[in-house]
Amino acid sequence: MYDYDLLVVGSANADLVIGVERRPAAGETVLGSDLAVHPGGKGANQAVAAARLGARTALLARVGDDAHGRLLLDSQRAAGVDTVGVLVGGAPTGVALITVDPSGDNSIVVSPGANGKLTPADVRAAGSLFHTSRVVSAQLEIPLETVVETVRSLGPGSRFVLNPSPPRPLPQEVLAACDPLILNEHEAKVILGDALVGDDPADWARILLARGPRSVVVTLGAEGSLVASAEGVTRVPSMKVDAVDTTGAGDAFTAALAWKLGAGASLAEAAAYAARVGAAAVTKQGAQESFPTAAEVAAL
Repeated sequence: MYDYDLLVVGSANADLVIGVERRPAAGETVLGSDLAVHPGGKGANQAVAAARLGARTALLARVGDDAHGRLLLDSQRAAGVDTVGVLVGGAPTGVALITVDPSGDNSIVVSPGANGKLTPADVRAAGSLFHTSRVVSAQLEIPLETVVETVRSLGPGSRFVLNPSPPRPLPQEVLAACDPLILNEHEAKVILGDALVGDDPADWARILLARGPRSVVVTLGAEGSLVASAEGVTRVPSMKVDAVDTTGAGDAFTAALAWKLGAGASLAEAAAYAARVGAAAVTKQGAQESFPTAAEVAAL
């Protein structure tokens, strides 16, 4: 019996957002809007998204003993996430400095802070969480060696889902555990590198699958996604909505897909549901505050 549908191992950041008429050039100062502070980070986002959908969710992360850390913990608990695995201290909470221009384009600088202090030892100390979680999800905003230890700590029968963002070369041990590896076009190109052949995402998915993952999902924005496994490659359409803000939509997609896979859905079925969740998320401003409930997804 699993206590958790999903364990997320990953980052937790405070997003500091300022609107600007235009982003400054080198040596230039511009005036911006009032500072807005939001809970963020790919790990924290995924945990909130899953919990909002009704998944029994836990988060393994590290935040600072500061106001930003308390903001992130409050956000997780409000969504229903079990924060027993959230460690406090060791460095200030991670921060993302974000400027947004009128067109919605943004520039982001991330200070990892406590995220960089989430260690393999922290993963080993949380063994009970791994053995009671049906699915474990991770990203790359924490040290790669911590992701490697996450793979080594998986419980019997647990499924591992990885979004390799920000992208970097992955060791074979991690690739072989992915079921699926979920990545967008940019991430696919970085990980494929010299192996990239042509502009057909279906070819990318096949090449990635040959690298060792048990399954692969390539997200294509408004064009939907491709799911690839030993059974072949299938295109999953997106859902057409009027997008307001795409921040965090990829995190919502990953969380929804991971949860549905754990509930027994096929890869294509899980991706189709995740597409609906992602579509609902982009109809509202912000990241975590935009993530839908299961009822809101059903109402689309």
